[in-house]
Amino acid sequence: MDDRVSRRGLFALAGGTALAFGLAGAGWRLAGSTPAVAGGFEVTRSEEEWRRLLTPAQYRVLRGHDTERPGSSPLDDEKRAGTFVCAGCDLPLFESATKYDSGTGWPSFYAPIAGAVGTRADDSLFMRRTEVHCRRCGGHLGHVFDDGPPPTGKRYCMNGVAMAFLPKDGGAPASG
Repeated sequence: MDDRVSRRGLFALAGGTALAFGLAGAGWRLAGSTPAVAGGFEVTRSEEEWRRLLTPAQYRVLRGHDTERPGSSPLDDEKRAGTFVCAGCDLPLFESATKYDSGTGWPSFYAPIAGAVGTRADDSLFMRRTEVHCRRCGGHLGHVFDDGPPPTGKRYCMNGVAMAFLPKDGGAPASG
């Protein structure tokens, strides 16, 4: 019997190990754990309080770092002048003037309101992305990418369910 490990066997082992760690990381994210973000947050609640305050879909995204299906949020089609606020704490996040149609199926913006969001590295799903969260409650909003329009070149690709929309004209608010 040959005690050597074949390259194919080694790659299979490495791939299986990477897959296991990746799935474990994804499971951690989907289990509702909210990773600590440096500095803490002004608005903090117990998991039970968050569950009572948020809809199940909002909880999965804001607290569990899930992603809504593309095209599922009515906020992607919102065209009125107004402000998009955090569904967890009502902090104003984005002005409608910075919203654009990215063609992705999620509400997209080229810039947040100054000081409204925080970011951190997100290494889930076998890739490096930049997560965007509400700076006041830490709720997961989406991710930011470097393929947006001028003037910033950024695409803040947000989960509509993580936000609500307050129109400037006093019309009916909308939620994602």
